[in-house]
Amino acid sequence: MKVLIPVAGIGTRLRPHTYTQPKPLMPVAGKPIISYIIDKLVENGLKDFVFVIGHLGEKVRRFVEQTYPDLNTEFVFQEEREGSAHAVWMAREAIEDEDEILIAFGDSIFEADFQHILDCTNSCLGVKKVADPREFGVAELGSDYRVTLLIEKPRIPKSNMAIVGLYKIREVPALIRATEHLVQQNIRTMGEFQLTDALQRMVEEGVHFQAIPIQNWFDCGRKTVLLETNAMLLDKRGISASRAELSPFDNTIFIHPVSVGRNCAIANSIIGPHVTIGDHAQINRSIVRESIIGDFAALDDVVLKNSVIGSDASIKGLDLSLNIGDNTEIDFG
Repeated sequence: MKVLIPVAGIGTRLRPHTYTQPKPLMPVAGKPIISYIIDKLVENGLKDFVFVIGHLGEKVRRFVEQTYPDLNTEFVFQEEREGSAHAVWMAREAIEDEDEILIAFGDSIFEADFQHILDCTNSCLGVKKVADPREFGVAELGSDYRVTLLIEKPRIPKSNMAIVGLYKIREVPALIRATEHLVQQNIRTMGEFQLTDALQRMVEEGVHFQAIPIQNWFDCGRKTVLLETNAMLLDKRGISASRAELSPFDNTIFIHPVSVGRNCAIANSIIGPHVTIGDHAQINRSIVRESIIGDFAALDDVVLKNSVIGSDASIKGLDLSLNIGDNTEIDFG
């Protein structure tokens, strides 16, 4: 079975960070978002991966090839970002000979029984009950959790079961035909070719889709969700997973849970709770909590909360002399 991971989106809701960093490589609780997906699938025996890349795609490719050299990987470039169904259609030659495939969106973190999904005798998709389903693709279900209707971002939802971006498809030729139909007939929803619409076409053709509720789903497309996910995953890992307690830092207090990367220099500071610090970061005379700090970032004499600081960013002092880079947002409130 091949795994298809679309990662070509531009991540507009996480700007300015996604101008220079692909959303799947944003760090959460000590590792990039995409690693949570790949690691879990590898644990379940999957080794063949197809990545649909686009915006900053070479960074994704370089990370995957360097971090997972033992995987069998293919990379498909989606030059025109026309939606999730278009991404699948672009990868059709890579999946057309497969008996079944798994599709996982590369900007979400899932807590699910992956083996249950892999063992499902029908095509299936992950769902999660949400408070406001209007922001998501939605599945309407029968009493046996068989999918009866799939609709993208309905104005008046008749179901609160959001589609989480995790699918197993047994009818691969039908999936390719459905995506091709959308593209050739220029059938768009909100300006894009939606995978939800392609799967609904399969449902109308009689394909049995089973909905499988998952335990947790973190759609890390917004800063607030990214920070909430970081805090939740750090809480789950606990103190023992933190490098901070293993390495001496001068005159610094860590309020766990905290994740500290390699070769960091931290002094005269209070760090935590719920802080992820990337590799080679330098922090001095600062207080940081509920935040994500990127690789090679430098903080000196600052107080930060609920912040996401990109790689190589520098914040120094309260005199507001800043050198952060283009399109950066700073809130000192």
